[in-house]
Amino acid sequence: MTNKIFDHFKKLFNDNGFRLYMIGGTSRDFLLKREILDYDFVTDATPDEMKMFVENGNYVFSKYGCVKVKYESMSLDITTLRKERAYVDSRHPSEIEFTKDIFEDSKRRDFTVNAIYIDENYEIHDFYNGVQDLENKIIKIIGDPDTRMKEDPLRILRAYRFATLYEFEIDKPSYKAMFDNKELIKNLKKEKVLEEINKLFKSV
Repeated sequence: MTNKIFDHFKKLFNDNGFRLYMIGGTSRDFLLKREILDYDFVTDATPDEMKMFVENGNYVFSKYGCVKVKYESMSLDITTLRKERAYVDSRHPSEIEFTKDIFEDSKRRDFTVNAIYIDENYEIHDFYNGVQDLENKIIKIIGDPDTRMKEDPLRILRAYRFATLYEFEIDKPSYKAMFDNKELIKNLKKEKVLEEINKLFKSV
């Protein structure tokens, strides 16, 4: 099983000496054999390096390592592998550092099923048993659930959306942390909450 859009971009990155991986919802839906509607890739190329060979890139958020790319009728997100420091505003890390190590990048991911890396050879790199959680239909936070929900309360809404979309269960420690920290949702920007709610309604 392959994907033509990933194949196109992996060749582009490999030809220029860089790695490319499927991640997040892309690898999740690929493994579940669902239609991929949103493409998320990660790479060891920095945004400055991508500027040398990635056409039609939107580099507005390049300081975070995020580049948006148009391909045919699709909009893709290609993000540089990165490490994150402590969260200071219940939403964003205080500092990021680019890396070439997918394990370091995986530590910042929210749920195990969102931290499955698929490389150019379609080999799976799964540090948190995300594939097993996909098979068992479980949403599970990476790391300490209470800490991770406090870092970014939007994860509470994201967990609920993924559980609804895929008809998965949320594991008990993650659910408890969601419930215990539900009041923190009030600290989020309204547009982010509405965005997540809209994604939820589109999925049902």
